[in-house]
Formats: sequence, structure tokens, C-alpha cells
Amino acid sequence: MEGTKFDAVVVGAGFSGLYLLHKLRKQGVRVVVLEAASDVGGTWYWNRYPGARCDSESYIYSYSFDEELDQEWEWPERYSRQPTILRYLERVAERHDLRRDIKFETRVIAADFDEDSNLWAIKTNTGEKLEARFFVMATGCLSVPKQPNFDGLDTYKGSWYHTGRWPHDGVDFKGKRVGVVGTGSTAIQAIPIIAEQAEHLTVFQRTANFSVPAWNHQISEVQQAKWKADYPNIRRQTRWSNSGTTSVVNPRRACDMSPDERESELETRWYGGSFEMLSAFEDMMTNEEANAVAVDFVHRKIKERVKDPIVAELLCPKDHPFGTKRLCVDSEYFETYNRDNVELIDIKNSPVERITAAGILVKGEEYRLDIIVFAIGFDAMTGPLLDVDIRGRGGVRLADEWVDGPTNYLGISVSGFPNLFTITGPGSPSVLTNMPVAIEQHVEWVSDCIADLNKQNLSRIEATQDAQEKWVEHVFTTAHETLYPKANSWYVGANIPGKPRIFTPYVGTCEEYRKHCDEIRQSDYRGFRLS
Repeated sequence: MEGTKFDAVVVGAGFSGLYLLHKLRKQGVRVVVLEAASDVGGTWYWNRYPGARCDSESYIYSYSFDEELDQEWEWPERYSRQPTILRYLERVAERHDLRRDIKFETRVIAADFDEDSNLWAIKTNTGEKLEARFFVMATGCLSVPKQPNFDGLDTYKGSWYHTGRWPHDGVDFKGKRVGVVGTGSTAIQAIPIIAEQAEHLTVFQRTANFSVPAWNHQISEVQQAKWKADYPNIRRQTRWSNSGTTSVVNPRRACDMSPDERESELETRWYGGSFEMLSAFEDMMTNEEANAVAVDFVHRKIKERVKDPIVAELLCPKDHPFGTKRLCVDSEYFETYNRDNVELIDIKNSPVERITAAGILVKGEEYRLDIIVFAIGFDAMTGPLLDVDIRGRGGVRLADEWVDGPTNYLGISVSGFPNLFTITGPGSPSVLTNMPVAIEQHVEWVSDCIADLNKQNLSRIEATQDAQEKWVEHVFTTAHETLYPKANSWYVGANIPGKPRIFTPYVGTCEEYRKHCDEIRQSDYRGFRLS
């Protein structure tokens, strides 16, 4: 890593950055990765909150490029805990000697494209200035936590924490009165664990969320051996699937099934765990009547799991179709509200008035708390990209180009920003798929693109404005053929005040998106300007 000039500078050392470093280095590309943390891991380095787990099954939430590691690594549980996933990524870094090309505790603050030299000038918080032909943002979709913005927080005398920036030495909840603000994916994982430790837990819920049981369990040696023997087939299946998983969508529409058949299918999917419920009907995410069948089914399940009918009713989501917000996968979440030391406060119609010195004030009542946990999510999709002051041709700022919402081509490239690549950026399937599968597809496309440019002695690639506009329209049209935009989710930026309401992921299947990207490369990068 000596010197300041590189062929490529990659930002982020999580799943994306590690694999891209490995790929580019094998191609002979002089590359450096800049990482704000003190070690590898990305989201699994930062998110150490109680109960943090993957919501995709362990054996497919992993790299496919290292077949030897597939055979060596043992996944202890169906859904891996954060420490296990972090150890896995650390093993990958060790096996491929990746750390020697990573600058840790280095945050990128700005990047400017110089048209005369065709180089990106990158500035870091350490005062370093680097130059590179290619600049790659591998910063993930959920890496900029939404900051708590409550009046009076600065007066609070207790301790408070954000789940996205959890202390590495943990938090002791024993004998404490704890408040959790939020009931999204993170909170649904953390709440059962905190409830077991705290003297009393108060959950402040603005929006109820759909969640299905994980049915998590230890993995037997027999199951491990079965996976390992079938990994080549498993990898092919996930790469050419709807969502990067092994789940198979029921080809029948809900209206073509009898009530008993629908109930049976939902029961089977319910006990299948993970995101199986989303595949119960062919028209689950496109037809409101079909979706309403699933909503009714899950509401009944919630009411079976929660003893207090008033609390159960509050926990039943009623303001969005099933699956249009990130579907949560839980371990005893709803059952936690049956505990004597757990209380649910509905703040949908009566928001938090302020944080007091002693706790949280709602409707004039003060809830006295020793610890507050903010599980309020992230500035998703665009936040990590706009967290860096990126300027393209003519000094145009990416933040200005995206003031009305993100515009790009394939979720990979932005017109006006040559040689900039975004891994799993807005406009790609990303968060609607099993992330490692989406990441590998993007990394392989980008690394192949760089190799193609080098073979042809080309110095610049940039999306055309016309191709970008057509892709943005395609993403918009495809989304609005589904029920997804009907939810005020972080998919549309609804959790960030003032953020443009744009549905950012691409809802076309993982398989169709991969075919599209492959076809563009095979057609000499249609929609790109090469020079």
C-alpha cells in the first residue's frame, strides 16, 4: 500500500469490499481498501446489539467463491449470530491475506473526479490524499445509523445506545429499567434478549411490523455434511433464483386455490421459517386480495402467541400489506410480551413528547428509565453514498444530483461520475435478496468490467444520461406493478424526515437482473460511454 496512487480505491471492508479486493488483486489491479472500523466485517463489525443475527439461513449467507472454505467452515445454527458471521469474515480475510491492503480507522470524507487526468482524488479523515482510476463505494445499504432526534436527549441522566453502534464490551441490563424505542428488525431481535436480563422493559412502538418465527436450531453433523455435498447445486440455485435463496415460489395464484388450500400452504410456509411466507402465492406481492389472505393469517398467529388481546391487537400491523416492509424473522418476539416485566407503549398517535432527565415522556406520563436503546434504523440505501462528498465531472455533487432521489444505471454507475461504481446501490435488487448473492453478482460484474477496460486500453467508463433515465423509469414502473410502494418503509426513505419518497431497490428478480447485466456486458456495455 505504499504511495498514494492506485488503480482502484474501494471504500468499505465488509462482504462487498473484501470480495472486490480479492477479485481485483487476482487481476493484477493495484488496489487499496479504506475502512472506518478497526477491522473487517462491515455491518457485522458495528452491529453487536443483543440478539443480532442474520435473517437468511447460514449456509447461503456466505461467499460462493471459496469452495475449500465451504467444506471447512461449520455453521453452528440455522441463523448465525453476529459473532459467528464476524469470525467467518475474519477467516476469509486471513485465508486470502486481505488485511495487508486495507487501511483501517480511515474514513473517506470526499472524492473528486479530475477530467484531465481521468483520476479520482480521494481525501480521508486522516489527512491522506489518494488518487485512483476507479473509485468503488462498497459501503453497504445499512451502514449510516439514523441519529435519535428527540428533544431533551442532552438532558437525560441515564445511559443511551444506538443498536447500529453498539459498545464492543456489551451493556449490562441486570436490575435496570430499560426502554427500547422502535420495533423493526433490529428491535425484534434485541427485545427478547433484553427482556430476559432487565428488571423491567418498556417498548415504545410507533409502527407494528410483520414477523415470522425463525424456528432457529443447532445444525447437526448430518445436516452440515448434506450442505457440503450439495454446495455446487445450492450455489447455482441461489444465483439463478428470485431472491438469492433456495426458496421456491408457489406457481398458483391465491384466487385459484380453495380457502383450505390457501390455509394449508400458509401453514407450511409458516413452519418453513425465513422468508418462505413471501412465496406462498404467485401473486402475493402484486395482488391486494391475495396479500390480505396472508395478513389475516399472520394476525391470527400473533393473537395466538400473545395472551393479552389488547396488546396482541397493537402488535398486528394494519397500515401496510404483508412483506412490503422488510419482513422480520424472530425468536420468541411476540411471546416476550407475555412476560410480567415487559410493557408495550403505543406512540403511533401519541408520539414521544421529549426525553427527560429520568426517562421518556408520552402523553404527559413519564416512563422512568435507567437505559434507553434506540433501535430506529438507518439512513438506508443512499445514506452511505451521500455520507461522502462525491463530485463528478464539472465538480457536480452527487448530493445535488440526488436531491429529488437517486438516479443511476443498474444501481452500479451514475451518469456524470466516470469510473465510479456503487456495489448494491439504489436501483439494484440488493436488500430484496440474500445480500451475499447480490454482492457477488455486483463485484463480479465490476471486476470483469475493469478487466475488459484494461484489455482494451480504455481509461474511462460512464453511464449515458439516456440509459440512466430509462433504467430509473424501469425501476419505478416495476416497483409500481407490485404492492411494495404502498408501505411507508425505509425502502422509500420514509424513516428519514425530508428524504425524497422514492422506492429505491429493484423488485425485478435476482435472476432477471443478473441476465440483464450479463447481456449489457456482452453487448459491449450498452448504455455506457467508453473512452
